[in-house]
Amino acid sequence: MNGIVSFFSGPAYIALYTYREGIRKKVLIGFLVLSLLVIFGSSFISSFLDPSSETDIDLKLIKDICVTAISIFGVLITIYISASVVPGEVESKVIYTILSKPVRRIQYLLGKFLGAQMIIIVNLLLMGVLFFMALYLRQGVMPTLLLWSLLLTYFEFLIVSAFTFAFSCAATSPLVPTIGGLFIYITGNLTEYLKDVEHRAGQTGQALDKIIGDIASALHAILPNLQNFSIKMQIINGQPNDPPTDVLIPNLILYGLVYCLAGFACAYLVFWRKEV
Repeated sequence: MNGIVSFFSGPAYIALYTYREGIRKKVLIGFLVLSLLVIFGSSFISSFLDPSSETDIDLKLIKDICVTAISIFGVLITIYISASVVPGEVESKVIYTILSKPVRRIQYLLGKFLGAQMIIIVNLLLMGVLFFMALYLRQGVMPTLLLWSLLLTYFEFLIVSAFTFAFSCAATSPLVPTIGGLFIYITGNLTEYLKDVEHRAGQTGQALDKIIGDIASALHAILPNLQNFSIKMQIINGQPNDPPTDVLIPNLILYGLVYCLAGFACAYLVFWRKEV
């Protein structure tokens, strides 16, 4: 028991240090402030619509803007913090001081990754709380559907964060991991289209098209499908207290955790070979 406590005490201190250092980054604060301004300003944008209209187009506009803002600024914060936690300490040579102490590499990586997750969760909650208040004040109903959306959004960000973190362990600056994180996020949202590529390629019977179809099939099996975590249309068109439909929350959580472990395993394999 003492060995387990001793093993996790190191990552806990590193995670807390990472959180304190990361939460004060000016770029991170800038992303957060912009996202909060967009979410808060959506109510003012809707005021320019025709008040005599009998439709709820203004409410749908607010929901659309807020959900999009959380997705865009949330993933930017996720990629930025995940790409910079390790290379930043390599550049400042702080990593040499930490690893010279009785701290294993797996403990160091675990602490940095958990610290990044703390920052991501705090920023996601801040954006979510403002959106929650905007919906509650406007409709007078607890928007429980939004809570499910925030949970699924975090596990979407968790996958992006894990693989961005893996890229960062192989890099000496945050630039390459940032590009890698954007690639994971973009391809993860386009994974569904690989099915269409596979289907169309199999109809011609040509050798080149068959190869393209096989590649598309392999990529579809390997790459995470981030669209599975989106219930944006349900939030926009449904009632705020409706349960999420067409999604299995436990399965998606497990799906996110599996890809997270895969990304973290890649990070450890890369960092284990790195000369620091």
